[in-house]
Amino acid sequence: PAGPRGAPAAARAAPGGLGALLTNKVFLAGFFGWFSAQALKIPTHFLKTGVLSLRPFVQSGGMPSSHSALCASITAAVAVLHGLGSPLFPISLAFSLIVLYDAQGVRRHSGKQAEAINLIMGEVLSEHPAAALKLKEVIGHTPLQVYCGTLIGMAVGIVCGCLPF
Repeated sequence: PAGPRGAPAAARAAPGGLGALLTNKVFLAGFFGWFSAQALKIPTHFLKTGVLSLRPFVQSGGMPSSHSALCASITAAVAVLHGLGSPLFPISLAFSLIVLYDAQGVRRHSGKQAEAINLIMGEVLSEHPAAALKLKEVIGHTPLQVYCGTLIGMAVGIVCGCLPF
């Protein structure tokens, strides 16, 4: 049965239910940080290529980094809600720093290696059946993409952490 606000009673009553998730400011910060960054990929892709497409919303890579925005928004919300002295903050910060490093380091270099392999396969082994297989080249992010994603995430995390509910 639905409660007075239209939400199922079980969702509002259960401490781990959907209602609890939808009012969890840290969860909301992460979701809206990710969503904002993914949505901004549409106009940034248009500015870069002149092609208006919704495809960048569902693709990885590009400007800004949604991985960075997600992590930074969660970390900022934890800082606002629980304080810098909370045990949750250094845990969140550590995971965020690992993701930020990985996005512009390991994942970016994987993309560059894929680009080189695709070039070699196309030029040297063009007649080989394996030459038709193309590795994904846009995997990681540039430092600017990570920086912009981090700024977006911090702003979203602070706003979500200050929500009045």
